[in-house]
Amino acid sequence: MGAIRAQDRYQMGAKEIPRVVGKWPGNIDVLFKMMKAFKTSYILDVYLQLFEEYQCTTLNTRILWSDMIITMDQEHAKFITSTGFNHFWRGKYQKERMEKFLGQGIFNRDDEMWRMHRSNIRPFFARERISDFETFERYSSRTLGIVSSLHATNQPFDVQDLYSRFTLDAASEFLFGKNLDTLSATLPTPGKASMSPKGSATEDSWGSFAHSFEMAQQVVTARGRLGYFWPLFELFGDKNAKNAAVIHDWIEPLVNEALDEKARMQLAGVSSPIAEKNFLQHLTESTDDPVVIRDQLLSLLLASRDTTACLLTFVTYFMALYPEVAQKLRQEVLQHCGAHDSPSFEQIRNLKYMRAVLNETLRLFPPVPLNVRESRAACTLPPSDPTFISEDKRPLYMPSATPIMYFPLLVQRNPTLWGSDADTFNPERWLDPDRVAHFVANPTMFTPFSAGPRICLGQNYAYNEASYFLVKLLQQYDSFTLASEAQPAGSLPPSEWRSRKGRQAEERIWPASALTLFVKGGLWVRFHKAH
Repeated sequence: MGAIRAQDRYQMGAKEIPRVVGKWPGNIDVLFKMMKAFKTSYILDVYLQLFEEYQCTTLNTRILWSDMIITMDQEHAKFITSTGFNHFWRGKYQKERMEKFLGQGIFNRDDEMWRMHRSNIRPFFARERISDFETFERYSSRTLGIVSSLHATNQPFDVQDLYSRFTLDAASEFLFGKNLDTLSATLPTPGKASMSPKGSATEDSWGSFAHSFEMAQQVVTARGRLGYFWPLFELFGDKNAKNAAVIHDWIEPLVNEALDEKARMQLAGVSSPIAEKNFLQHLTESTDDPVVIRDQLLSLLLASRDTTACLLTFVTYFMALYPEVAQKLRQEVLQHCGAHDSPSFEQIRNLKYMRAVLNETLRLFPPVPLNVRESRAACTLPPSDPTFISEDKRPLYMPSATPIMYFPLLVQRNPTLWGSDADTFNPERWLDPDRVAHFVANPTMFTPFSAGPRICLGQNYAYNEASYFLVKLLQQYDSFTLASEAQPAGSLPPSEWRSRKGRQAEERIWPASALTLFVKGGLWVRFHKAH
C-alpha cells in the first residue's frame, strides 16, 4: 500500500500532508489529549494548538494508524465544499455514525438520494414562503409573553432553552402544519436545573424528547472524534438506540397521520396545489416510505431548530456583553419599524446594522463549527495557507477513502483573513466598504451556512426568523444581563481560561459543540424593559 501511495503521490506531483507525531504508538496519547480537551477546553482549541505547533493549516492526526485529516485552511475548505466538490462525499464513515439518528435524511446521504431531497426542499424555502411572517409573529408573541411573565418576577431564565422551543414550534408549523407546543412545557428552574447534553434540563415529556434529541447529537459528535474506531467504544450496544427510539416515538405519529390523510384524499379524488401544502404533505407526494419521510423531517427539524436558536442565543450573549450594541440595534429597529408594529420583509431588509450583528455573531459562533467529508478517491489539495508553509509549493496528497474535518469556526477567526481583531466582536466590520470588498473577493472565508452545492437552502429563513424575533424583542427590551449565579454547577468557564489568548480569556460562557454549537448549561439571563 505504501508503494502504491508513493507512486500515486509522485504522479500527482504532490507531497504528504504533515503528520502529527505523538509519544505513544498510534498517537494514542494524542487521542487521549483530544478526548480530555473536548470536555475541559475551549471549543476547537485542541486543534488550533496542533496547527500552531506544526506551523501548518492542514494536518494528518494519524490516530490509531489511520489517516484522519484536519484543516483550518480556507483554500482547502473551499476545495472540499465547492471547487473540488465531486472529489468528496459524506461517505461510509459518516453515514454509519449518523445512521441511527438521521438515517436517510439529506445530511446523511449522497448523490441521487441527496439530490432528490434537495429538490424536494427547495420550493419550501422560496422567497414567497420565507417572507410570510405570520408564523414568526405567532410564535414570537408567545415567546415574548413568557419572557414578560419571567420579567415581572425578576427571575433569570435559560434563554437558549426558550429559543430552542420557539424555533422548534415555528419550524414544526412551517414544515408540517402542526404546533408541537413545546413553549407550553415546563421551563428549567434557576438554581434547580441540571445540565442536559446541550444546555439545561427539565423532567417532563418535552424534556425527554429534547434530551434524546440532544444526546443523539452528542453521540454522533463523539463518534466523529474517535474516527473509524468508534465501534470499539460501543461493543456492548449502539449508544444511540435508546435516543432514536424516543425521537421516533415522538415524530412517527405525525408521519403516519400525513400518510393516512394522503390515502383519504386519493380515495376521494381530491388534490391540492403545492402552494397550499406543508412540507410533510409534499413529502408524502414523492414517497410512501415512512422511514424516508421521518428521517428527512428530523434533518430539517435539526437544522430549523438548532441553527436559529444558536444564532439568537449568541446574539443575546453579545447584547449582554456589549450594551452599546443592544442600544444601537434598538435605535435602528425603532427608526425603521416603530415601537409597536410588526416588521415587514422590506423593513427587515433595510436593517443594515441588524444584519451586521447577525453576520458577526455567525462569524465568531457559526452554528456548525466543524464538518466532515470523505475523499472518494485519491486527489490533491491546493497549496496551503502561505503564512504557515515553507517554499515548497506542491499540492498536498489526499489519500482515497479518508475523512477530512474542516473548521469554519477557525477559518472565520483566522487573523490572516480577518485582521488583528479577528477574535473581537465588531459588527462594524460588515459596514466597512474595504472589508466587505475583501469578503466578496473571498466568500469562503465566511461559510456559516456551508458553501457550494451543499450550501444551506434555509439560510434566508434563519436570517428572517432571527431578525423578526429580534425586532419584536428590542421593541420591548433595551438591555440584557447575564445571570451567572443561575448557571448549573460546572457550566461556567474554568478560571484558567482567563490567562489564555483570544476570545477564550474574556468568555463568560462555555461554548461547546454537538453537531451544532450551544452554551454549556444554557444561557441564563435577565431582560430589562425599555422605559
